[in-house]
Amino acid sequence: MSEEVKETVEETQDNVETAEVPVKKEMLKATKFMNPDEYSQEELVTLEMLYDKSFKDIKEGEIIQGKVVGITEDNVVLDVGFKSDGSIPRNEFDPNEELKVGQEVDIVIESVEDEEGNLVLSKKRADFLKIWSRIMHAQEHDEILQGKILKRIKGGMVVDLIGMEAFLPGSQIDIRPVRDFDAFVGQTMDFKIVKVNVPTENVVVSHKVLIEETIADQRKEILDGLEKGQILEGIVKAITDFGVFVDLGGVDGLIHITDLSWGRINHPNEVVKLDEKIKVVVTDFDREKRRISLSLKQLLAHPWENIEEKYKIGDKVSGRVVSLTDYGAFIEIEKGIEGLIHISEMSWTQHISHPSQFVSMGQVVEAVILSLDKGEKKISLGMKQLTPDPWEELMKKYPVGSKHSGTARNLTNFGVFVELEPGIDGLVHISDLSWTKKIRHPGEVVKKGEQIEVVVLGIDTEQRKISLGHKQINDNPWDNFAKAYAAGIDAEGKVVRIIEKGVIVELPLGVDGFIPATQLSPSKIKNLSFSFPNDTTLHLKVVEFDKENKKIVLSALAALKEKDDDEITAYINAHKLDRVTVQDILSADLGKYDSSDFNLYEDKQMTSIQKPQVEKKETKVEEPKPASVADKKPEEKPKEKAEAKEEAAKEEPKAEAVKTPEEEKAKEQSDEKEEEKDK
Repeated sequence: MSEEVKETVEETQDNVETAEVPVKKEMLKATKFMNPDEYSQEELVTLEMLYDKSFKDIKEGEIIQGKVVGITEDNVVLDVGFKSDGSIPRNEFDPNEELKVGQEVDIVIESVEDEEGNLVLSKKRADFLKIWSRIMHAQEHDEILQGKILKRIKGGMVVDLIGMEAFLPGSQIDIRPVRDFDAFVGQTMDFKIVKVNVPTENVVVSHKVLIEETIADQRKEILDGLEKGQILEGIVKAITDFGVFVDLGGVDGLIHITDLSWGRINHPNEVVKLDEKIKVVVTDFDREKRRISLSLKQLLAHPWENIEEKYKIGDKVSGRVVSLTDYGAFIEIEKGIEGLIHISEMSWTQHISHPSQFVSMGQVVEAVILSLDKGEKKISLGMKQLTPDPWEELMKKYPVGSKHSGTARNLTNFGVFVELEPGIDGLVHISDLSWTKKIRHPGEVVKKGEQIEVVVLGIDTEQRKISLGHKQINDNPWDNFAKAYAAGIDAEGKVVRIIEKGVIVELPLGVDGFIPATQLSPSKIKNLSFSFPNDTTLHLKVVEFDKENKKIVLSALAALKEKDDDEITAYINAHKLDRVTVQDILSADLGKYDSSDFNLYEDKQMTSIQKPQVEKKETKVEEPKPASVADKKPEEKPKEKAEAKEEAAKEEPKAEAVKTPEEEKAKEQSDEKEEEKDK
């Protein structure tokens, strides 16, 4: 090896070892390939090894040191021991920092070669990685770091944590719910890292965990010392629809809405406010689940303790309507004391089906105490007692026997309710509608809403019942009927109704009479409605008059016996009485008739449907019957039901089934045999 080569090698080796004068790869390569013929193969290998050792092993993303070799207005040039220098924008440095050539700076190589072949460096990234390393170390070793809250964002706050931004959730600021997030902006607080997302380089911190660690011993002390009935002091932490959460010093307890006040409340915020300091009583607790039930009202005297000293029966009180039910309204007289005004105690005269017709929620009303039960904690109230009972004056206003005009308010099977004045009704029983007519339903006499003349028959103030009569407007005509319709008197009657064993006719004076079927024809009539349709006029003779039972029995055959043969024949033909001759009518037995059906009809009409009984109203709490029940027909006894059903069947004409000629012939033969037996 020549002396010149030896000197070059020694100089290069010294420079590499001392690293005082970095040897640029471009220069060495230039030296190597400027005169390659001057070096042997061995010399070239040795030089190449020395060249390679002179450069650093650089990796992208790692923090390395670079030396400032140049400073311009916009960039700082750094030598990082690579084939070329790199530059960093001046704004990545602290504007107050004084940079000097030769100064060493921590940097990160972001790219060895960009699109233009330049080395890309970053001081800012190097600073971040150093902070990130500190963050990771703090998380691994559960260290506490100090940070400053910069601003508020959705869901929480942004914290400056040793130079990088971290997220502080709103729920991790304090153990109590935060009311004003803006008040924390600018505050410096201690934090603990609770979550690190390495790929996104995000950090989540908490201040709440530090507080919980601090009060852990205090919480354990509170839980260990809990006893039922214990009185504690706490701060209202949260208010919900169902209750209030109270911070007892690290442990939360719940006051249910029903334990806030003895009275009725709609929402807990009517009793307590957020952050209010209150005293509570422990009613129950579960140490394992850390659930504590508290009560606020038990620190107050129960309002029913001295109730008999405050209120007496007959006292006038006022209160707010707090609840409406089908049967009445509950009135809050004072907190924890409520009374019931039953619908029957709201008005003397009005028909109230629901309390909302009289009072409304939240309305302040006055009432009178009717009864008080301390044991059951029940008070019965009445509103109508504030005014005089109009029924006490009814005897003077509506004396028995006085005549009045009223409105037919409601029709039932047993009669018609007549309104004499607003709220005052009386009942006209069906038997008191007419002296002379057999009324089957009040609708035959009066329609709903029509005016009707009535007479007061009686007043029962205790039962709140007035008995009225319509037929009593006129005198009883049966005294006069005794002369007009004495037995043997001739009369004309118009058929108005068919019953099973005869027909009912209307006589000239407006009274109804009964013609038994046996007094219409000597032979059995197959279909009365066919032979004697409604509005048929008949010449009759009275065969029985019964004033007591209001019954007039008539006979067509008795009247015919006094007629000539032509008139009898005309009667037979007009009423299609087949197989009946003039001789049959003349020889008919007039004493053979049964008028019991007519009398029975009247009895059942009047007695099987009883007059309604008005129950005495009570003030006790009970479910009211539906309004429609009051209008229903009172329940009949089984026997009466059967008799009424049988009588109804008798009143309705039976439709005859269509028979074949053979059946008609057989029926005629059977009827003939029956007639022969009768004769």
